[in-house]
Amino acid sequence: MLRSLCALAIGVALVACGTTSTYPPAPKLVDQPNPRYKIGPLDTLNIVVWRHPELSTTVTVRPDGYASMPLVEDIQAAGRSPAELSRDVEAQLAKLIREPVVSIIVGGFQGVYSDQIRIVGEAAKPQSVPYRQNMTILDVLIQVGGLTDFADGNKAVLVRGSEGGKQYTIRLADLLRRGDISANAAVLPGDIVIIPQGWF
Repeated sequence: MLRSLCALAIGVALVACGTTSTYPPAPKLVDQPNPRYKIGPLDTLNIVVWRHPELSTTVTVRPDGYASMPLVEDIQAAGRSPAELSRDVEAQLAKLIREPVVSIIVGGFQGVYSDQIRIVGEAAKPQSVPYRQNMTILDVLIQVGGLTDFADGNKAVLVRGSEGGKQYTIRLADLLRRGDISANAAVLPGDIVIIPQGWF
């Protein structure tokens, strides 16, 4: 009984190793989304109120997406552009001071949570990475420190959230270990990269 179970387990492992992905390869080029940056939780905002240095400050967007500053207790920041938020802060301050002019500069970029790219599995440092315009798989892999020694990089899968979870094959080992730039592919906000572990 034990022998037959061991033989079955070895057979399943060999079949799993011999199978190739049925997903199409990830597209090299994609239509890029609107490049206007949206503020996300944990972004740092440098708020400058012209002619009112006592109201100018640096704040961090809270995990709930709101921020607070002098004379403005709570304002929705996440999911909005810096220009949109500047106009709203001006509207709030206009109730108390005359003709406020507000500029907001974003630092410590995190971006909106749903736009971040997630890398899971056998990456050196699995994490969520803020999306940047024209970002590729290679950019993402550099940010997470590459692959572990146990990664089966050529069986990695890209899950595209903007296409309803459509899955693509990506050849990460060829890209990183063999320098095959043809294996590089574009990424989009909300993508998930799944890197499996190799059996051998």
